[in-house]
Amino acid sequence: MSYLVNFKEVKTNLLEESPVKEVLAGLRANEARYFWNKYKLAYEVFTIEEKPHILPFIEKVLEEREMTFPYKALCVSQLEVDGILWSHVYYDNGLAVNVLYTMKEGGKRAVGFKLSNGIEIPKEFEGKFKFARQRSN
Repeated sequence: MSYLVNFKEVKTNLLEESPVKEVLAGLRANEARYFWNKYKLAYEVFTIEEKPHILPFIEKVLEEREMTFPYKALCVSQLEVDGILWSHVYYDNGLAVNVLYTMKEGGKRAVGFKLSNGIEIPKEFEGKFKFARQRSN
């Protein structure tokens, strides 16, 4: 039951279990807008069951950075663009995590965290990261 994200008409498909589904959908729509504007690629998300390899990949990279989350993963996406594998997971508390993995030997790996508009910074981040606020809708 994948969902092709439409950044012009924000919908909560696959995010229904989140108490902050509307703002999380806005954050996800911003990701879709980014991929469309920069690469002219549609942004599709999947249930965890549809793409069972994506979440363990993201969790492995997070564990390497001593980060684990108790939140429920709602949907994932993965795109390969210009030799970079972009993997995303959206959690029920309004957190989105992305992992960038350069496919070539010796390439870079990066982890990004985004919080939906109005969501408090999770305790797992206290003292480790600083967040900037930006609108997600």
